[in-house]
Amino acid sequence: DMDFAIKPMNCPGAIMVFKTASRSYRDLPVRLAEFGWNHRNELSGVLSGLFRVRAMLQDDAHIFVTPEKLVEEIDNVIDFIDHVYKIFGFEYHVELSTRPKDAMGDRKIWDKAEKALQSALEKKMMKYNVNAGDGAFYGPKIDFHIKGSMGRSWQLATVQIDFMMPERFDVQYVGEDGKGHRPVMIHRAILGSLERFIGILVEHYQGKFPLWLSPVQIRILTVADRFNDYAEKLKEKFDEHNLRAEVDSRTESIGKKVREAQLEKIPLILTVGEKEENNGTVAVRTLDGNVHFDMNIDKFLRKILEAIQEKKLRIEL
Repeated sequence: DMDFAIKPMNCPGAIMVFKTASRSYRDLPVRLAEFGWNHRNELSGVLSGLFRVRAMLQDDAHIFVTPEKLVEEIDNVIDFIDHVYKIFGFEYHVELSTRPKDAMGDRKIWDKAEKALQSALEKKMMKYNVNAGDGAFYGPKIDFHIKGSMGRSWQLATVQIDFMMPERFDVQYVGEDGKGHRPVMIHRAILGSLERFIGILVEHYQGKFPLWLSPVQIRILTVADRFNDYAEKLKEKFDEHNLRAEVDSRTESIGKKVREAQLEKIPLILTVGEKEENNGTVAVRTLDGNVHFDMNIDKFLRKILEAIQEKKLRIEL
């Protein structure tokens, strides 16, 4: 006999967490991150695979900051976004979205918020386009648009300033003067909807994920059953280094096993037979078709662990 509701946004929940304790200006900024479920009643005609769904997981964060530290905090968020996008090899452009017609609140507050975002971008010497009138109803925002390998543009990260919600929910902190003050709220997402981001990743890499990101990093193919033990020992060695490896010991031709692994976009395909077992080596085929014969195991491990550690987009053996 209770009413439940699906959640369209995470923001009020973050405010309720902030209000569980008395906050001083010394406590700010308070940064609350949440991988939270959101729901949107999208029309069935616009649903599209992972790109547009009704239930999504969002990498949300809400930052409560003093007005004096607002530009500095926006600056930090922009650095974080830039760091993440460089890891994936994304190129992006930036748009500053300003006050819409249905905006809440005083124009002076909006001007102040827009100026803070503009100052942060100019401080970073970032080029940006002004998207007039496309801000959220509660505040202006910076949107990051990435370009995938197929030439399509996607809006992902967003940094939004919100003076309105702290006002509506009576959010306060105690200032240096001992009086209550209103914090500024920053809404930020970097990946956005994880479902959509995964769809974009699959399209961008066309299924050929970098080694560090691939669900299966190494597949070991045996030439014959008598080399299964050697293959399993290699897998154990890879497991010790937290590498995602599997053995294909089926009684199929090696050509068929290689083709299947290539179709599944496995980054590293290892073939083991008599020569490899006797020498303690492997034959390595990368996803781009290059083959490295009689490769020393320790050298191979060193190279791939370095590629994973540095999150390299290409494997260099």
